[in-house]
Amino acid sequence: MGNALLQSIHVHPVKAFRGLAPREAEVEPWGLAGDRRWMLIDDGGKVVTQRQQPRLATAAAELLPGGGVRLSAPGRQPLAVPVPRPVDTVPVEIFRDKVEAVPAQDEAAHAWCSALLGTRVRLVHMDDPATRRPVDPEYALPGETVSFADGYPLLLTTAASLDALNSLIARGEHAHEGPLPMNRFRPNVVVAGTEAWAEDDWSRIAIGEVSFRVAKPCGRCVVTTTDQETTGRGREPLHSLGRHRRIGGKLVFGQNLVPLGRGTIRVGDPVRVLG
Repeated sequence: MGNALLQSIHVHPVKAFRGLAPREAEVEPWGLAGDRRWMLIDDGGKVVTQRQQPRLATAAAELLPGGGVRLSAPGRQPLAVPVPRPVDTVPVEIFRDKVEAVPAQDEAAHAWCSALLGTRVRLVHMDDPATRRPVDPEYALPGETVSFADGYPLLLTTAASLDALNSLIARGEHAHEGPLPMNRFRPNVVVAGTEAWAEDDWSRIAIGEVSFRVAKPCGRCVVTTTDQETTGRGREPLHSLGRHRRIGGKLVFGQNLVPLGRGTIRVGDPVRVLG
């Protein structure tokens, strides 16, 4: 583990859109700065992700100064969306959590996203991640909160574990689907220089100057079967994870992290296991 380092950083300004790959990022208590502070909801207020709409993989969001986003997608005019004033919030449902969020003020933002998907959706912003959404209390410490990420502030994966998973896929009945790229798993941080599955045994780590608590393994869903370039779906990696990485009833790849402090992480930072 002595040579482990941070290989890449990934920030997803709008949940389910393509991610950015900055060379450095600020770590806030609820996740990387700018990560998943925006998301789409349907008419019932429920989150819309690639689970229902794989076409979201074709859309990108660039962070603007102040926390706004610039939306883009093939064949569509880009649209800049500023952070809305938190005057009126609406109740939204993100999996089992009910949260207050602030709708984008410009109707053009909702229309842009609706036209992309061919169904009515709204774009909403999390104005105060320090108070809006607690981490799952079964795995949280008091006061821990999270953005619109699936459940935890950061998701960590390792390059060695992806190599090992791709080896399993290559030996299986759906070998033609591999090897899979890391973007199938939509991590925030990717670590190189470890043994395969070493992350299973971590409870605390440091990336550069910032320490993290390893909360729990990440159970994977149908999004991992979605080709992030073509939006087509296959059987992998869920087929191979189901045969080789079923832990506690979940198909596991990666670990969920909660920051233990603030700071900046940078590509190339050393990664140390603290416990």
